[in-house]
Amino acid sequence: MTPFHFTAGKLPLLVSIPHAGTQLTPEVDAGLSDAARGLPDTDWHIPLLYDFVRDLGASLLIGHYSRFVIDLNRPADNQPLYTTATTGLYPETLFDGTPTFAEGKTPSAAARQGYLDNIWQPYHQQIQQELARLKAEHGYALLFDAHSIASVIPRLFDGQLPDINIGTNSGESCSGAVIEAIKDVCAAQSDYSWVVNGRFKGGYITRAYGQPQQGVQAVQLELAQLNYMDETPPFAWQQDRAAQLQKVLKPMMQAFLQAGKPR
Repeated sequence: MTPFHFTAGKLPLLVSIPHAGTQLTPEVDAGLSDAARGLPDTDWHIPLLYDFVRDLGASLLIGHYSRFVIDLNRPADNQPLYTTATTGLYPETLFDGTPTFAEGKTPSAAARQGYLDNIWQPYHQQIQQELARLKAEHGYALLFDAHSIASVIPRLFDGQLPDINIGTNSGESCSGAVIEAIKDVCAAQSDYSWVVNGRFKGGYITRAYGQPQQGVQAVQLELAQLNYMDETPPFAWQQDRAAQLQKVLKPMMQAFLQAGKPR
């Protein structure tokens, strides 16, 4: 199976969805713990939630492999992104701290090097190539990294997560105008709680590629899953909730496009 699905668009915008994949390698499939076998930390249904960006004209990149194989939003050197609890390039635990793999069944170092070479690297090469194409065509590029997570995970954060969690690497990955435009969209609605650079400030993709001084602006959005799906197995899609959430996501994307234009 190819490591990702990519569709080129006509706008200066690339939407990246690195954590929706469910494909497993044979080694990972054979070694998962019982708790991990249902792939609980997947960004379920995010491609469906963001399907509107195709009609908008954005480029779309979707990873095929589960983060339990390799996490596309972690650095290749596996340095931690947060000082608080987190998971790494090759997650050894679930978000709740439960082991990802049965005892003695963790994939070998050689297998994991193959995942880095054949899954992680192609995904990031595609990001780099598409951002370069967009810059060449439009003079600038915008990167929107789309994520979701269960609303309550005590190991990672206290209480219930805000509904909308915007990450800009503490203001380094995009301009102030972009941040203010997205905040204005959030402030104009009353259905969802929101925060900028709270628990989620942006993962490796946002931090590595968001360089506004070089003509690339990046934003990560981490959504609390209860707003568009069931957070317990079988993690069912909820159309009515999703449609309501899209009423905020669509103007947010438009605001990003408008504010991201060079002044």
